[in-house]
Amino acid sequence: MNKKIVASILTSVLALGTLVGCGSRTDTVESNAKPDSTVEQTTLKIWAMGGEGKLLPQMTEKFKADNPNINVEVQALPWDSAHEKLLIAIASGDGPDIVQMGTSWIPEFADIGALMDLSGYVSEYPNLAPSNFFDSSVETTTYNDKYVGIPWYVDTRVLYYRTDILADVGYPEGPATWEELKDAATKLAVRGEGLYGMDLSPKDQFFAITYGWQNGSDIIKEGEPQFNKPEFVEAVTYLKSFFDEDLAPKQDDMDIVQAFKEGIKPMYISGPWMINVMNDQTPEIKDQWHVRTLPAKETNTSFVGGANLAIFNNTKNVESALKFISYMTQEETQMEWLKIANCLPSTKASWEKPELSEDPIYSVFKEQMKHAKTAPFIPEWEAIAQEVNLSFEKINLGGAGVQEELNILNKKAKELLGN
Repeated sequence: MNKKIVASILTSVLALGTLVGCGSRTDTVESNAKPDSTVEQTTLKIWAMGGEGKLLPQMTEKFKADNPNINVEVQALPWDSAHEKLLIAIASGDGPDIVQMGTSWIPEFADIGALMDLSGYVSEYPNLAPSNFFDSSVETTTYNDKYVGIPWYVDTRVLYYRTDILADVGYPEGPATWEELKDAATKLAVRGEGLYGMDLSPKDQFFAITYGWQNGSDIIKEGEPQFNKPEFVEAVTYLKSFFDEDLAPKQDDMDIVQAFKEGIKPMYISGPWMINVMNDQTPEIKDQWHVRTLPAKETNTSFVGGANLAIFNNTKNVESALKFISYMTQEETQMEWLKIANCLPSTKASWEKPELSEDPIYSVFKEQMKHAKTAPFIPEWEAIAQEVNLSFEKINLGGAGVQEELNILNKKAKELLGN
């Protein structure tokens, strides 16, 4: 969205903020270290999202032991309300020092000047150097030639599948192409009433986008949306066939872990966070599932996500914030965070560790990272992604024609882009 629209939103959100507030800061971790009374004591406020926000306090003890004059407060924010709270913080000037940013949020917040340019601090804090990280992750940290975030962890999506059930239909190593995926799903769906080929997640903003990439769509090319072009239309038509043919449920409230364990949905696409979930909640099928790179059409492109750590421009604790982010990108810290949160390291050096390089599951994620792309890195993307999801819902639940609805979507995207 352009800056005038953002300014209007900030005004509205600030007014709302006077009613709802920003919430209390929870998950504060107390330090047992003795601060140096001759050095000024500072409090570093960090906002982190979802499960990571709840787990991050476990990582602060060593940092505080090494930096006893820096208190650390971590506030965990739910992902569904974090965007609004960040806008409130910007409008009020009362935000955190460090914030976890979803990679697709960076352009929007950088565009309105909320994030500090870290370019000038790399020489003093070499852990922050872009060369330490995957190129695809660095792409999500640079906006208008400013280095406004540091890759914290990365993720990408792969195919989880039941090896035993897929073997029964001829795919013991999972389907490798779109054609094989459709064939496997068709054979799985005819096993009996209430059984499906796979789970599809159309509410995920990267769901249809990923298949568009795989079919050769640029999504947005030179500032022009491509949603009504043949490549994207064909991808949406392919996905629609899974719902039309009852290979995947159009909508249900079934827990995917339970459905996967019971064989109701023997395939689904997700990220590395599901590894621990599967290990913890489905020990009965420990040796009966695996992951593989996404089935390919022209490519097997997946979405590369994760999160960056950014410093708010209104912070008064720049040096403390830089020290903490530098600490979180140390190789030892990255590997510890992997154990705690199952978040994949953002530093390339960490991936040379045996825990990752020799693990059969993590190695699949590493391979998929070689074939992964970021969302279009533009401030308008979040608004466009919402329109993509609405159009996909109209096509699959409302009966709208594919080409007709994607023509409408493309027009809306052009308007959001200011074309």
